[in-house]
Amino acid sequence: MSNSSPFPPPRRSRGTLLIASAVVVAVGVGGWLAWRPPVGSAPAGSASGSPAPDGGPAGDAAHPASTGAPHAGLKGKTVLLDPGHNPRNRDHTREIARSVDIGNDHKECDTTGTATDDGYAEAAFTLDVVRRARALLEAEGAKVVLTQDGDRPYGPCVDARAAAGNKAHADAAVSVHADGSDPGNRGFHVILPARVAAGAADTSRIVAPSRDLGERLADRFAATTGSSRSNYLGHGTGLDIRADLGGLNLSAVPKVFIECGNMRDPKDAAQLTDAGWREKAARGITEGITDFLTH
Repeated sequence: MSNSSPFPPPRRSRGTLLIASAVVVAVGVGGWLAWRPPVGSAPAGSASGSPAPDGGPAGDAAHPASTGAPHAGLKGKTVLLDPGHNPRNRDHTREIARSVDIGNDHKECDTTGTATDDGYAEAAFTLDVVRRARALLEAEGAKVVLTQDGDRPYGPCVDARAAAGNKAHADAAVSVHADGSDPGNRGFHVILPARVAAGAADTSRIVAPSRDLGERLADRFAATTGSSRSNYLGHGTGLDIRADLGGLNLSAVPKVFIECGNMRDPKDAAQLTDAGWREKAARGITEGITDFLTH
């Protein structure tokens, strides 16, 4: 989706992603975050000083402002943070094209993600924000588990991302992304799980708490970053409900996705590529999770 090396040229559609199989190169839309009309909606990690992921602009390493000893605000709570995609997925297109069962369908294992016009990759953005949020949550006393920390050759697959939260018995799980919609489409949105009961998927127990998590996350993210709720999904609520994401369908713990902005819009991209704004995004995510876990 990005338009500069090492990424293929961008496509002007939401979350269009390049996925290769053994014999053919197929184009996947939005990866496992493909756009479609809303469904029933008006919608323990390594050290926080990890180096910046591949593809980030200069000075992209996370430097969280929070320092000092943890206090007990979230003591005893476990949070799963899922940085969307992987900076090295682009080198493993055959592996990430493998089909996995998401309960009500089969989807590709993972995708490369989108990018800004100048080539800042979604996978670099998500790792940076998640590392910042991890530091803030750990300072609140939480145990934080990451699905990946730039330490894997690719992936993990979407089913494994859900399984990681289940295995950790996470009290809350958030998958962090940035969108790839058309220019002019601006703002963030939070994706909530639809009610799905098919195959290995059963979201009946997590639909209600996930909505609570999502609403609190949207409120705090808007207040902390100053970003508007999406002007193209959710009818102004900043909330969208989906039944086609393995990371939600297969989760047994409260879980949501957040699309922090649209990388294909110049104004949103200017925020997403700014380290100061990413720190605000991490704080908004942290405050949303904290609000959910303490009320």
